[in-house]
Amino acid sequence: MKMKPTSDVKTKTDTYIYGTYKRNPLTIMRAHGSWVWDDAGKKYLDFFSGLAVSGIGHNLPAVVKAVQTQVKRLMHTSNLYYTAPAADLAEQLCQRSFAAKVFFCNSGAEANEAAIKLIRKNGYPQGRHEIIVFENSFHGRTLGALAATAQPKFHEGFGPLPAGFPVAKMNRIDSVQALIGPKTAGILIEPVQGEGGIHPATREFLHALRALTREHHLVLAFDGVQCSLGRTGDLFSYQTYGVEPDLLTLAKGLGGGMPIGALLAAPAFSEVLKPGDHGTTFGGNPVCCAAALAVLKLLTPAMLKHVKQQGQDLMKELRAIIAGATFVKELRGMGLMIGMELTIPGAPFVEACRAKGLLINCTQGNVLRFLPPLALSVPERRAALKILKEVLRQPVPVA
Repeated sequence: MKMKPTSDVKTKTDTYIYGTYKRNPLTIMRAHGSWVWDDAGKKYLDFFSGLAVSGIGHNLPAVVKAVQTQVKRLMHTSNLYYTAPAADLAEQLCQRSFAAKVFFCNSGAEANEAAIKLIRKNGYPQGRHEIIVFENSFHGRTLGALAATAQPKFHEGFGPLPAGFPVAKMNRIDSVQALIGPKTAGILIEPVQGEGGIHPATREFLHALRALTREHHLVLAFDGVQCSLGRTGDLFSYQTYGVEPDLLTLAKGLGGGMPIGALLAAPAFSEVLKPGDHGTTFGGNPVCCAAALAVLKLLTPAMLKHVKQQGQDLMKELRAIIAGATFVKELRGMGLMIGMELTIPGAPFVEACRAKGLLINCTQGNVLRFLPPLALSVPERRAALKILKEVLRQPVPVA
């Protein structure tokens, strides 16, 4: 296959596509498993999994086959008709979770928008509309999801945002209690905050939230867009904590690279949204649903056990690497979702890793984020650690 030079792709991108992303100077041409290749043929170990979208790995044969088979049969039909892939996927998600009903959409932001609308619709008869969210949260870029995202830097220039999202402190149940009032309809939380810097909720906190929402008859919604689908070592992150929410949002790794999101609702909330209350043209797309079904088949107990073991080993080895590193403030995470908070900017470390063939990410300016493929092998993990050790132990220019 003839490769286009990076300069050509970069020029066209910068000329014709809105500059809403700070792109790395890298043109990726193909991918497989834990690896991607650029236009010069250089190979990179992807320790970010396409921002957790290629969750298990890139271009997995089972997912590719499912997509190819479905494309030949049916690519799209409106939601005014029935399709087998959407029905089968909804059945699988409900059977493997607490849910009774599923709403399909195209992204995490849309899944969270659906959750916000459901919570408000549920509270409407009692005059309840407020949804408590948390500092450092991230729920998406659409206006509703953005209003629920308690990071002012994302709000600038887009106000006034929809009101009704009081902000509590993560792992502080007293801060939640102080915000509950007659207008409170529900609580929306990421069990493990991703973009906010990899901040896991404590087990005690989520159990306390569950008790609090039952006491006050509130809807408890978990945003599992980044932290579910095997990322914490269980199929869904709520299972890792032993706390069942009323609503769960999914996206990213659900489609194995194809765009799909989902809102899962417990039986008590399965009839809140009526015909005409919500919708999406592309939600439940047959090809995306076929891909998601293939992904779920790959998320076996053996795979989830593998994630837990790899996560434990990776954390242990990272702690050994950073021993004595004064610029590392904290290492935290769960399963294969790990953040390394620095006291200095993280961008130079990202660049140094990329130069050595390892792709990682920096969020919040100083948190190195590791989201390796769930099917990461032991040799691949060791290869990544070797590069990280070299980069973290050598002088790195500070931006």
